[in-house]
Amino acid sequence: MIQIYTQLSQAYRWLQQYQGHPPILACILGFTATGLIPGISAAGATPEDRKYTAIADAEFLANGIMPKPQYPLPPLDVGVSPVFISRAVIEAFNIPVYLFNAGLPQPPAVPAIDLGGVPANCLTSGNALPLETVKHLFEQGLKWGEQLAKEARDSYVILSECVVGGTTTALSILTGLGVAAIGRVNSSHPNCNHTQKWEIVQAGLEKWREGERGGGGDRGLAQRNEVRGRWGEFTCSSGIDPFQLVAAVGDPMQIVVAGMAIAASCSCGVLLAGGTQMLAVYALAQALVEFTEFYSVRWQPSHIVVGTTRWVAEDPTGDTVGLAREIGGVPLLATDLSFAKSRYPQLRVYEQGYVKEGVGAGGVAIASHLYQKWNSIQLLEAIEALVERYSYC
Repeated sequence: MIQIYTQLSQAYRWLQQYQGHPPILACILGFTATGLIPGISAAGATPEDRKYTAIADAEFLANGIMPKPQYPLPPLDVGVSPVFISRAVIEAFNIPVYLFNAGLPQPPAVPAIDLGGVPANCLTSGNALPLETVKHLFEQGLKWGEQLAKEARDSYVILSECVVGGTTTALSILTGLGVAAIGRVNSSHPNCNHTQKWEIVQAGLEKWREGERGGGGDRGLAQRNEVRGRWGEFTCSSGIDPFQLVAAVGDPMQIVVAGMAIAASCSCGVLLAGGTQMLAVYALAQALVEFTEFYSVRWQPSHIVVGTTRWVAEDPTGDTVGLAREIGGVPLLATDLSFAKSRYPQLRVYEQGYVKEGVGAGGVAIASHLYQKWNSIQLLEAIEALVERYSYC
């Protein structure tokens, strides 16, 4: 029920170690004004809808179907939120859920741990987040990663996210780290809007570069002597400071989850639940561990896997598998869940490339196979039952 795409032996050992173990789920909520750019995301029919996607998904993830939710799930142009996949498994197996507010425009309507972050400016500004906030969020990630590992004990923690526009900030982080990610990321659209994403990322990275050349601005990047890597037609300095990179063109979720993964991996398994966004988080964690100007941290990368859906892993308009290989060292897994035979058209459209992933859907589906050996038919039935109850609510 679980497909392995990269690092086969490491992935197999991870799956063997945690088979039959109950996981815990952490969902880190964040916001970037990048998600309000018209057409950038399908996770909400309009920019106004997308302002509330994360808090609505969080409320549904925590409470399930309620008669009068404070924040109803926002309408999508096509399909339904992937939170239905995650919630169906959580209900079936009573998986503990921890919600974290890394930086939202307004707090969720359900209990969430406030990490003291802020929403990110659009990455085109080259000034997405205050540098001190980025460092604070990293420290919070380390702290809570250690705490979650204690809760998981000899099992594993699923680290998930909800950030509209997050695949675009993922592209900017990957590119800034020197990873060849152009044209390879995913999106909630059936055909990834690569051109739009790259234009936005170029604008943000160019703004950052201008600040570096001037040595001033809000964050005044240190001058570098050697040049390494390419950002399209312009270059990236060597010795990239990952904190500066996130502050320039990232979002608040990324630095938190990177910190959590680093800390938790030292004493339990970690499943980074998502596609492109979690590959970017893994690459960021690699960079943070290597970068010792501000911190000296250790981790156990062999304890970490990235888990997503088949719709992401096999997306013909992206290259998730190639991107995972480019980053190196990370096992990429996917649930083989299919909606091809669903009786609900809003689920069947996943097979056409709509929505694909989010709110930990792929990782939680993998957990259902790993924990209780559910097959795809059992998982589909649980999801459809939830959709049916929702339609009558």
